[in-house]
Amino acid sequence: MISGLLVAGVGALVFGFVVRSMNRGPDVSDLVEEELLKGAVVVDVRSAAEFASGHVAGALNIPVDQIAARMGELPADKTVIVYCRSGARSAAAARTLTSAGRKVVDARTAGSFPNR
Repeated sequence: MISGLLVAGVGALVFGFVVRSMNRGPDVSDLVEEELLKGAVVVDVRSAAEFASGHVAGALNIPVDQIAARMGELPADKTVIVYCRSGARSAAAARTLTSAGRKVVDARTAGSFPNR
């Protein structure tokens, strides 16, 4: 009886994972890659020191607290992909850019932020 319950429990768990993965949509890396192929600009919003310790090749470094002031460095007609270490700063940068009418993708979640 215990083995039957164990099998049923494992089956329910596997079914849950399958359903959840089917509802997730495209993989984060697929969405980021799609935007990169369209010529998106990658912006590392970490501090200059963090950027110097390692970053995505070709990324620009605009710390989150400078995004509003330095927005003119980013082409207005390109999607901006933002990233940081944990996702908090990239989310803040995405909000700032989006409020200015930019198309933004947060690389950590591949969340697209609609222009408002």
